[in-house]
Amino acid sequence: MATIKPPKGLSPEARKIWIELQEEYGIDDAAGLQLLNIFTHAFDRAKDCKAAIDKEGLQVADRFGVMKSHCLTTVERDARGQMMTALKALNIDVEVLHDKPGRPPGR
Repeated sequence: MATIKPPKGLSPEARKIWIELQEEYGIDDAAGLQLLNIFTHAFDRAKDCKAAIDKEGLQVADRFGVMKSHCLTTVERDARGQMMTALKALNIDVEVLHDKPGRPPGR
């Protein structure tokens, strides 16, 4: 299989994830590559939003001094949703496998 390069504009971390997923799952069709692009761009967006929220707080004051939810919380949520949707469409299981059936201990 020919090496397929990640798209430009991704963070180094997203490029690494793109390469790992592409190689591990052999994603080389146009639709799969587009879903991988969606996943990695959403990953970067969620990461950027989280950094801003961590810096500025979950709530920010509006121009009248009233505390409101940070506007990036919805953008981060939507980006994470896009990530999960892309992984599902790629048929990549994100469920952690357990060594035995049942609920994990301590719950």
